[in-house]
Amino acid sequence: MRATSRLGSVLLSVSVGLSLFSWSATAGESPKKVAGHVDFNRDIRPILSENCYKCHGPDDGARKAKLRFDIRSDALKPAKSGDIPIVPGSPEKSQMVLRITASDLDDRMPPIKSGKTLSPTQIDLLTRWVAEGAPYATHWSYVKPVRSALPHVKRASWPINVLDRFILARLEREGLKPSLAADRSTLIRRVSLDLTGLPPTPEEVERFVNERSPRAYEELVERLLKKPAFGEHWARMWLDLARYADSAGYADDPPRTIWPYRDYVIRSLNANKHFDRFTLEQIAGDLLDDGDEDDLIGSAFHRNTMTNNEGGTSDEEFRNAAVVDRVNTTMAVWMGTSMACAQCHNHKYDPITQQDYFRLLAILNNTADADLKDESPLFEIFTPAQEQERKKLQDEITGIETKFKTPTPDSLAAQAEWEKKFPGERQWLALEPLTMKSESGGLVERGPDNAVKAAP
Repeated sequence: MRATSRLGSVLLSVSVGLSLFSWSATAGESPKKVAGHVDFNRDIRPILSENCYKCHGPDDGARKAKLRFDIRSDALKPAKSGDIPIVPGSPEKSQMVLRITASDLDDRMPPIKSGKTLSPTQIDLLTRWVAEGAPYATHWSYVKPVRSALPHVKRASWPINVLDRFILARLEREGLKPSLAADRSTLIRRVSLDLTGLPPTPEEVERFVNERSPRAYEELVERLLKKPAFGEHWARMWLDLARYADSAGYADDPPRTIWPYRDYVIRSLNANKHFDRFTLEQIAGDLLDDGDEDDLIGSAFHRNTMTNNEGGTSDEEFRNAAVVDRVNTTMAVWMGTSMACAQCHNHKYDPITQQDYFRLLAILNNTADADLKDESPLFEIFTPAQEQERKKLQDEITGIETKFKTPTPDSLAAQAEWEKKFPGERQWLALEPLTMKSESGGLVERGPDNAVKAAP
């Protein structure tokens, strides 16, 4: 059902947001001792990234002792001295463990001058990780999500859907109980604000409160999803990602006419358009074989870049700045990763190289816009009424042109009569040049008909 699908997307965005918030809130803290298996992404990568990668990571220019810990095969290679940085399963033979636990401060890693210090918890995690075989893992953001098994809960009758089971499992783990169910007045206010950004009307509240259908809530959600306000509310989030603005940015920040793209996003959400189609239209709407006007409007995602026409600026410089912006924004929005660092060097903490960056830039460096003041090329858009009037005028113009371009006996006779009465050659005057000069120093001369000729 469309309503369920769209509501599921809304719930997914909320749950993902909570997950990201949870990660960001703990990423800077020292990991606590975790019982059982040590997880590389959760426990080890943050320690290595914060304390080791600056000198033993992907940056060739900053790397010390030709040692790197970001690639497992390199971390297992013997050094010139024969010592092995990491010996899987043997912390006592691993130089990394020996150095982070060294009593001599000159040998201790990270070095004192770095300002970094490993806590006992972090040292314990690294030691246990090596003892468990020092397994590496792809960064969590590049791992395909796998559906989790439903957690066991004590109050099995409380969950209404699968999300409820995860919420209840966490509450029970923390020793908490679920809140009481909200009354209907509160519930309609919450879901109305969430889906449309607007509070319900008194009439809507009264209808829902007095509704006795077992599907009252589902029917309420379906009514809200059909409101234009649904697309208007949720479009704000996408327009922020698409860096939408009604002005061109930079110093003078002149007005920009691009509101049809805003309306396109709203229409797409209200129509519950499939996300794959939504993506194609915005990245390559002008290249689709079955494309229409809406697809061309959607491709304005890449026209939301800033343009600069302040006096003395170079159009080519800011055209390139716009292409760079398209690369960074496309990766941030659709891949959920930062690519800007790779413009200058291989990405330190993600598998993205400068070569990857400029390969994508080459694809997007084929646009027709050139940072011009009128922001051309432009696409004309007409309302249905305007389109009808435009067609009427075009038909009138075509009729007039056809009339005057089609020879008739009357028009041919009129032309012959006009040619007879046209003044003769005696009426034409040839202008006489007063001075003649060649910038290259060549010889120029005047002919008998006053024509200026360059001497061979």
